[in-house]
Formats: sequence, structure tokens, C-alpha cells
Amino acid sequence: MRCLYIDIDTLRPDHMGCYGYKRNTTPNLDKVAEEAVIFDNYFCSDAPCLPSRSALLFGRFGIHTGIVGHGGTAADKRLTGIGRSFTDTDERDNLFYLFRKAGMYTASISSFPERHSAWWFNGGFNEMHNVGEGGMESGETVLPIALDWLSRNKNKDEWFLHLHLWDPHTPYRAPAEFGNPFKNEPLGNDWITQDIFDKHCKKAGPHSARDISGLHDTADPNYPRHPGSLKNLDDVKHFIDGYDCGIRYADELLGQVLDMLREQGVYDDTAIIISSDHGENMGELGIYGEHGTADQITCRIPMIVKWPGCTIGRDAGFRYNLDLVPTIAEIFGLPACDKWDGKSYAGVVTGKDHDTDTGRESLVLSQQAHVCQRSARFGDWLYIRSINDGFHIFDDEMLFNIKNDPYEQYDVKAEYPQICAQGAKIILNWHDEMMKTADTDVDPMWTVYREGGPFHAPDSALDYYASRLEDSQRSEYAGILRKRIK
Repeated sequence: MRCLYIDIDTLRPDHMGCYGYKRNTTPNLDKVAEEAVIFDNYFCSDAPCLPSRSALLFGRFGIHTGIVGHGGTAADKRLTGIGRSFTDTDERDNLFYLFRKAGMYTASISSFPERHSAWWFNGGFNEMHNVGEGGMESGETVLPIALDWLSRNKNKDEWFLHLHLWDPHTPYRAPAEFGNPFKNEPLGNDWITQDIFDKHCKKAGPHSARDISGLHDTADPNYPRHPGSLKNLDDVKHFIDGYDCGIRYADELLGQVLDMLREQGVYDDTAIIISSDHGENMGELGIYGEHGTADQITCRIPMIVKWPGCTIGRDAGFRYNLDLVPTIAEIFGLPACDKWDGKSYAGVVTGKDHDTDTGRESLVLSQQAHVCQRSARFGDWLYIRSINDGFHIFDDEMLFNIKNDPYEQYDVKAEYPQICAQGAKIILNWHDEMMKTADTDVDPMWTVYREGGPFHAPDSALDYYASRLEDSQRSEYAGILRKRIK
């Protein structure tokens, strides 16, 4: 068989037509979804890019692999140690190597390993292609490689291709000649009113409305779709248009890939998996254009599986991206690895469990690159605990009703202390179970904390950002941060 894994960076599902978005951002991917299983509550266990893809590849939480951040000790995979054989078993029990075990030739077109020095990501591939721009490339540099690869391998029956596009990732970089197909369209989600935006403009924190570029408001002239700050609702629309243009641009490029499979007469028999590493906040928690929290918006990702001869429909169960490893193993009849934290949902794909809820009762979501934060997602609720808020001035705990408040604007912890207690218990129980099965007594979240805080908002940047707040008439927040970080 053939399998195409479409990996679109920073793609939040609710900006796709098949997930209900009003704008026509993904017409080509939506066609695939019509023949697939669409997973509605699919999450990366560890955000953002590097921790997410390590969990995906190894089928293990970051607390087990050690990869939870973007820098320092917690950006490196833990060594196997004395139990390592001639080769590291992690390199042969990972997602991509499973396709090799199933007799398929495996290839990847991605600059992710170079971007994060994550060379372990190449462990399952026979062939790797890297355009060499470290994730800053636009899709038109990737597409020719993909089309050439498919052309050269059109007569092969057994292949797996991982195809990675970065276009929705910051900074939004769809080419100028692509234009803006959404210029005269309203926003797909019009929940940001003037009152809400006024509150966002008063907020402190990286990637807030006044600090889109992170800890400052300086824009890069090379990326006009990505301004340094938002001053009014027109700016908000321009900014969200930039993100949606990245999605639509990636979709149009992928349309050419899918058309080639159709022209070769192999589309119907090709398994297609469409997913992402994380989402992107567009005003949620007062954050714009970043994937820097352990919340619903950052951690929920699309998952669409078109598997020849299998189920078409939707699945509502809570699932992690790390569940894909045991799922693929079960579909291929390969033995499971006792290190995996994932739970197979092969029965949903094959149709065996299509009418049965095989999802998890709750999820624990982690983010240690921009904040030090863990969350519990259960029922209608999102409970968030922060031990370092990355200069956002979050409360230590927050609670949101995702059903009634999908954009995370109203913290209701004071009204529902018993729900907070339930969320805290979910995180505590999960942590205890994870540490029981860890090969060290070190929780990498605390490693990040002890090494000076999250990579993208380190404690060492306090004076810089506090001065920025004072210079932008937000001095009260500078005082709060200086008291919090000593």
C-alpha cells in the first residue's frame, strides 16, 4: 500500500472547512475528509513544535522522553543509557519505522529536524529531503520536491511519504502574489468585539495585542502579513487573514499533490493522514499568533484518516497525537512496545469500534517552551495550572467552560471550586502514574523552571520586558512581574 502523511504546521482544526469554519480555507483537504474519519477532540500531549513531534514519533509523553521545551536540557531526548544495545530501540519502535516494518519504503520532506536539532526524527526514514531554511521556507520551495518524488516513485506499490508544510506558522509568509482571498470576507469567527479587543490591548504578555512580535512590537518588513502590534479591529482582521492565507496557500499546494495521485490512478488506494503539531491562538487568552500555552486552542489539532476500505465518519473521543503509534502498529499487526504511552484507536479507523466511545475520560496537556504549565481537559472543562506564566500574569490556576466559552475569555474558577479540584486531581494522578513508569525521578517541567524558565520567556528577560511595559503605559504589570520573578 501507499501512505501520505500530510503534516501542516500550526494548523488549528476550527480554521478548516471540514471542522466547521465559515471561510473556504481548505477545499482540497475537505475533499479528503469526505472519505475519512475526522477526529474532533484530538490533541498534542506536549506543545509546541519540538515536544509535540517527539510525542508523536515515540508514542510517549514528554515527561517520559524528557523533551518538553525548546531549549536547555529539556529540549534533548533523554539517553537510553546502560540498556542501549548496538542500536537504540527508540529508533526502531517509533511511528515512521513501523511503516518500514510493514514493508514500506519511507521518505520525509521536512526541515523540522534541522530547525530543532532533532535528528532523531529521521530515525525511521530511508530517505530525507531538507530545503535547508529551518522552517522559514514557503511552500512553493517544498512542492517541487514532493511532485518530483511522487513522479519518480509512481510505479512503487509500497511507500510512506511524510510531507511537511510550514505556511500557517508565524511569521505568516504566503507570497505577496497569492493576494488575500479573504479580503472582502468577514472573519470566520467574529467573537472579538470592540470591548473584548480593548481588554486585550490592556493585557501584558508575549504575543499580546500590543506585543505581537513576542516581547516587543517591532515588525519584520519581510513579512507584511505579520504586524508587530494590533491597534484596532481592522488590524485584527488583517492578522487573522494572514493566518488563513497561510492555510489556504498550503491547501492549494497540497491540491497539486493530491491531483498527481489521482492522475497516477493511485489516490483511492492511498492512505492519507492529515494532521498538525499544534494550533494557534487568535485572541484566546488574549494571545495572538502564537502557540504558547497548554490550552484548548494551542493543543487541539486536526486528525483526518483516509484508510482504504475503512470507516468514513466522525469520532468525538478524547485522544492524543501519541496514540497514533500503537494505532498504526495494530492496523499492521505489529507487536506493541511496552514503552508506549499511547492507546490504540485502530478499531475506529477500521470500523470495528466506530459506534463505541473508545476515547479517554480526560487528557493532560503540557507546555514548557513559552510557559511552565499543565492542564486537564475533561468533559466541558479546561483546567490550567501555571508554575511560570511566561510574563502573561496568569493566575496560578484557571478554569474555562469550553462548551460555553470556546475562546477562553472567562475564567470561572471562583464559581466552580469543585471542578478545579477535579482538574487538579486529574493532573496529580497523571503525574504520579507517569513518574512511576519514568526512568528518572526528574520531572522535566521542573528542569525548565530551575534552568531559568521557559525558553521563549526566560526569567533573564524580565528587566527588558518590564521596561517595555513601562514604556507602553502598562507599568502596573511591570511591578507585578518584578515581584513574581526574583
